[in-house]
Amino acid sequence: MNQVKLPRRDGTLETFRLSLPRNFARRPGVVRNRIAFSAAHVVSDPLADVEPWLAPAIDWDATLAYRHYLWDLGLGVAEAMDTAQRGMGLDWAASQELIRRSVAEARASGNALVASGAGTDHLLPAPDITTADVIAAYEEQCSTVEAAGGQIILMASRALAACSRGPDDFAEVYGRVLAQVRQPVILHWLGEMFDSELDGYWGYADHWKAMEVCLAVIEAHAAKIDGIKISLLSEEKEIAMRARMPEGVRMYTGDDFNYPRLIAGDGTHFSHALLGIFDAIAPAAASALDALADGDLGAYEEVMAPTVPLSRHIFKSPTRFYKTGIVFLAWLNGFQSHFTMIGGQESARSTLHLAELFRLASQAGLLRDPELAAARMGAAMRLRGIGA
Repeated sequence: MNQVKLPRRDGTLETFRLSLPRNFARRPGVVRNRIAFSAAHVVSDPLADVEPWLAPAIDWDATLAYRHYLWDLGLGVAEAMDTAQRGMGLDWAASQELIRRSVAEARASGNALVASGAGTDHLLPAPDITTADVIAAYEEQCSTVEAAGGQIILMASRALAACSRGPDDFAEVYGRVLAQVRQPVILHWLGEMFDSELDGYWGYADHWKAMEVCLAVIEAHAAKIDGIKISLLSEEKEIAMRARMPEGVRMYTGDDFNYPRLIAGDGTHFSHALLGIFDAIAPAAASALDALADGDLGAYEEVMAPTVPLSRHIFKSPTRFYKTGIVFLAWLNGFQSHFTMIGGQESARSTLHLAELFRLASQAGLLRDPELAAARMGAAMRLRGIGA
């Protein structure tokens, strides 16, 4: 039976009947006019003899299989990023292995698109950390990505946010690092709603003032910058910033609330995509991007529209817990055999949150096997005392 008992916010239960999965049409041969990366999650190994809160254990076969699924849909993979629980369960040692394996798999797949996060998360917090330490940490991680043959996504640094004395320190650090990279990088401005330790990045708590510092860095080093992904969940700020990008520097939207309009553009400017939500809505995203490239804006909007309520729910505050929803949906759809996450993050969202996620995913046509999804959702609810 494709139905399951779900809790309502008033404490009652409903019998929810799943919608049929949507057949997301593809347009073979169309050349897309947007670059699209999915920040991809990792699949934990539930049988590893580790303490989940203390050490990551990765199921490499399932993790890499999911990347092949994304590549087969024509999406790029943004590797070892926030969606992979980078700095929130995934440490630098495991990230290095993930980057090496993913880049190698991309090459073996005919140079599938992959870019990998380089940051400073192996730099242990200490009161005496300096900008020189931050530069050295960036250099180490950038060299690792380059040695693997990958493109760098230059991630925001918690250490820099902590030790910085103001905007000049950001300009110095980024200038030193960008001067050394072999090929243009994608910068990443991750907002404090995703990571509270990044509050005040670029030297200001005010995003508009911070934007001026970031733009000055981009303008000074445009030849070393492919683009920038901003994750501020503000359509207004992204539109304002992308209009000021130097020639040849791309804007990659990281706005998981407003991505359809930002990708479609305003007739003058548009954003490419580097999104965590594309992990969860991959077939819909691929279909919509094909339609957009074919000039069918109506079909693009029709496919994207039902995914937005789901995305806004998955990324609702506290936004940093969005990874739980991403992995939960991957489990419901049969991409992994369990709902266990590194860092024990499967516990980060409430039963009511997961129930609403299930409803919204069904309504968007994203539960590809309703019978399997209903069985797994029923099991998850019973474990939480619903319908037992």
